[in-house]
Formats: sequence, structure tokens, C-alpha cells
Amino acid sequence: MTPKRVLVVGLSAVILFGGGGFTAYTAIQNANTPVKPVFELDDMAAIASGDLYTPDPEADALKAAAVQAYKAKKLKDGRAGGDDDDYTWVEVKERAPGGDGFPPANFPPGSDPSPGSNKAVAKAMMGSFGFGADQWGCLESLWHKESGWNERAMNRSSGAYGIPQSLPGSKMASAGADWQTNAATQIKWGLGYIKGRYGSPCGAWGHSQRVGWY
Repeated sequence: MTPKRVLVVGLSAVILFGGGGFTAYTAIQNANTPVKPVFELDDMAAIASGDLYTPDPEADALKAAAVQAYKAKKLKDGRAGGDDDDYTWVEVKERAPGGDGFPPANFPPGSDPSPGSNKAVAKAMMGSFGFGADQWGCLESLWHKESGWNERAMNRSSGAYGIPQSLPGSKMASAGADWQTNAATQIKWGLGYIKGRYGSPCGAWGHSQRVGWY
């Protein structure tokens, strides 16, 4: 008996004895649907990204712990205030970190970080996320505090990575497979994250000012 005949006989039994008409119909439809690859590149990126908009308690706890570690170090070193321009909490990586199936990556030759260019890219992208010019000051301050607008910045304590300090960095794969090295991809992800979780850059900046992270 051929596999197709076995399927037909089995489905007939379900219909006759189990009243499973809908189940049988669904099975037939599925059997006639062309098989797709289990995971395509976009699927893998979506899996790695997680949900951009739902708070991640584990990541939030790591962010909070990193803020406390930074404050403790400032006290130990005898420093006071909120001097965010020293960036002692981040390390500028010589090789992009991996994670969630992504191997570490080399930065393209000659592609040194350019905070000014990265700001221009972000400013141009804001409108596509529904953010007006009035939100620019908040975004500039937020990512200046987080990373100095450096796509190679990694938090020494939490491991957050990139211009928006994604935790883990592989969440940015939802915006592009080149998330490790491409500032524009990081910015795209970061704007989506801000919109989904805080509504606006000023909402994210306000949260950061209150608790030290966003």
C-alpha cells in the first residue's frame, strides 16, 4: 500500500469514527502544501531577536546591576557626579562579539567608528519611526550616555552592545544580519526598540534619567 493510500484510509477512519472532519481537512491541506525550508535567514534573525517590545526581566536586571557596578567603581575611585563622557563602563571592541549562533565578526577594514556620521543616520531615520525633530535631543543624549554613538561599544558589566546597547547584542539581528558591524542596522533596531517599549526617545531618556538604564 502506498503512503498516499495509507493517508487516505487513515483520514477516512478519522472522519467515520472520530468525527474529525476539520482535522482531516487540515491534514490534507498540509499534505498538499509545498515544503519550505525550516529556517531561512530572516527566520533565524527573528528567533535571535526575541520580542522587541516586551520587557525582559533578566536583561533589565543585568542593566540595573551594571549601573550599580559603575556607581560603585566611581565611589571607589573617588569620582563623583554623572560624568558620562569618560565611558569607563564600556569597552570599544576590536572584534565584534557573537552570540545566539552568530560567530564573532571582524570589522570591515578602514571602517573606524564615526559618531557624527552615526548621528546623521539616526536623524534621517527618525521620521520613518514616527519621531519628530523635537525628539532628537533626547535620542542624542540617550545614546551619547549609552555608547558615545560608537557601534563597537560593549558594556563591561552587562555585555550590552552597540550604539543602542542591546542586551544581548544578538537581539539586533531582527534589523539585519550585519548587526555586529553596521551602525545603521544597530540604529534601526534601537529606534524600533525605543518606539515599542517607551513610545519615544524622550520617554526612553526619561526612564534612563530615573533609573540609569532604558
